[in-house]
Amino acid sequence: MTRLDALPITAADGADTGASPFEAVRARVRRRRSAVLIGLSAALAAVVLIGVTTGDYPLTLEQLSRTLFGGGDRLETYVLFQVRLPRVLMGVLVGACLGVAGALLQGVLRNPLASPDLLGISGGSSVAAVFLLLVFGVTGPLLAAAAFAGGLAVALVLLLAAGRRGEAGFRLILAGIGISFLCVAIMNYLMVRSQVELAQAALLWVTGSLASTAWWHLLVVGVVAAAALPAVTLSARWLPITQLGASTSAGLGVSTSRVRMIAVLTAVLLTAVTCAFAGPISFIALCAPAIARSLLGHGAIGVGASAVTGAVLLTGADLVAQFAIPETSLPVGVVTGAVGAVFLLWLLASTKGRQL
Repeated sequence: MTRLDALPITAADGADTGASPFEAVRARVRRRRSAVLIGLSAALAAVVLIGVTTGDYPLTLEQLSRTLFGGGDRLETYVLFQVRLPRVLMGVLVGACLGVAGALLQGVLRNPLASPDLLGISGGSSVAAVFLLLVFGVTGPLLAAAAFAGGLAVALVLLLAAGRRGEAGFRLILAGIGISFLCVAIMNYLMVRSQVELAQAALLWVTGSLASTAWWHLLVVGVVAAAALPAVTLSARWLPITQLGASTSAGLGVSTSRVRMIAVLTAVLLTAVTCAFAGPISFIALCAPAIARSLLGHGAIGVGASAVTGAVLLTGADLVAQFAIPETSLPVGVVTGAVGAVFLLWLLASTKGRQL
């Protein structure tokens, strides 16, 4: 995969100045990327606005702006700052993290089926967190640490299982599917053996939900995402070079094994922290990068576009979960699972075993 944005450019449009065809193509790629990001950002702003104004107590735009600047009454302030805004912002943040994690894994493995949930990374994080929750009653930040440890353990097992052929992708995918089923079996056993009240809470968490989001949840996830941002930036810069092959990458001063390690650990970290506070929300990490790549074209990995796409998908899915069925609120994982399953079938039919 040639990284067009790494090429020098002397004019915005090669047709007028006699620039090379590569420069003209790069200009078109940049214009398309900008248009895609602007469109996705507008879609995200729309779903966020709908999310904070829609509900049993609707808010007008005037009430929203007044309350945001401290002028609303007690009910408006409570509805906005304690109920809706944390949930919507968590949807944006978790969706972005999952989109980035999926893009990194798919870029490293060069396979459109690679995602934390299909590879068992989400399952490993969930098993560790559910074990502490049901057996020891642990809650709070310790769940994030346990989820990261569980996801990292699964990632290491997968790398060992794939061996030298891990870059081929499908061997690692098959191993991840097996680990996912094993994690589901372990979680089912833990919930059957636990108390009913704890099992019900764990079942809601395992499905994936943005309800009951607190501001300190947002703070923890935001801090982890900010800490992972340098690694995400480096991975997004180096991954297109690694697509050229190990020898070519080495000649350009990029170590394929180092990039793979950084990208995998970053994806595990982002997946684990989202699992700790929102549960293992399925298929966002699979769908968001695929949609972003189709919008960008030119074989782009599109880490940034995947982040915005994931935020739009998860926030929109949460709106559907809340309001699609009158007087019934579903966990967002139910909606993402239903839509993602159809998307996965389409992806399997369209890729026909081809890699990225």
